[in-house]
Amino acid sequence: MEYRYIGKTGLRVSPICLGTMTFGSQCDKKTAFKLMDIASERGVNFLDTAEIYPVPPQKETTGITEEIVGEWLQGRPRDAFILATKVTGGASGWFVPPVRHGLTAVDAFHIEKAVEDSLRRLKTDYIDLYQMHWPDNIVPREESMKAFDRLVSSGKVRYLGTSNDTAYGTTKSNMTSHYRGWARFESIQNNFSLLNRRFLDEMADMCRRENISLLPYSPMAGGVLSGKYNQRGDTPGRFTTYSLSSEPRVRTMAARFLNEKTLASTARYMEIAATKDLKPSTLAIAWSKQFDFVASTIVGATAEDQLEESLAAMDLVLDAQTLQLCDEVHADILYPMG
Repeated sequence: MEYRYIGKTGLRVSPICLGTMTFGSQCDKKTAFKLMDIASERGVNFLDTAEIYPVPPQKETTGITEEIVGEWLQGRPRDAFILATKVTGGASGWFVPPVRHGLTAVDAFHIEKAVEDSLRRLKTDYIDLYQMHWPDNIVPREESMKAFDRLVSSGKVRYLGTSNDTAYGTTKSNMTSHYRGWARFESIQNNFSLLNRRFLDEMADMCRRENISLLPYSPMAGGVLSGKYNQRGDTPGRFTTYSLSSEPRVRTMAARFLNEKTLASTARYMEIAATKDLKPSTLAIAWSKQFDFVASTIVGATAEDQLEESLAAMDLVLDAQTLQLCDEVHADILYPMG
């Protein structure tokens, strides 16, 4: 097993991280426990969750995922696992989250409230990696980083990370921390896959220069790269449901992930996988973790067979020819997700 360090931290993580956002919604507790058992037995030591999980975020279910993870961790050596969770981003962002009455902000009050609630649900006295789920467009980064630094100083949090962030926002935060002597963001968790290579345009350079690790999420593009939407007929899945939503934001998201270009790209990636005797999902996950700025790729699952396909990429290194074939698909169908 190859373990990698996150940023400039002492956190050594497996190249695959188990994402838990379906635990408590699409995935019941019994199944979630089984998935964590399997992942742990295969060497995965990194679990990622969030206070707002499971998805889709709903007032009635918020926090259930952390409770499931916390219960599973009981009776196991806590320091054998790297546990990551997130404080909800600002309500000024892309949607109003159903926590703290929809008034969330990345300020001192909400950060401190969120971490105490997460510690209680996770049944632990510290969090290894505490992340900002998405940026706050109103609260100054200086206020956010000062509050995050207090968590590190108190011992409640070991290290900090950001998510769904920009090169400017991440650099601004870390430059502020540098001059103030505060803890910085060591990782960034952004969307990155064969269908969404935008991270390579600018963010990758920032990660390399600043020694910040990417923790890619949605390496299978929300399941599109599994090829299930390329089958004929109505395919059960998140984006089939989202495309019928009454909310414009949700329909827009579905159209971004599921369109003629993403399906055409996926068809070609499926052909490449077949020539290498790989499942399309295994190819996609192996590709996402094969960059020098990536510490660990986050995978999700609701069933054992899905998880096994992901774990098959754990020690898989794609050869130069396979990488070239993947690059050719992108060159022919640029930015299929926009």
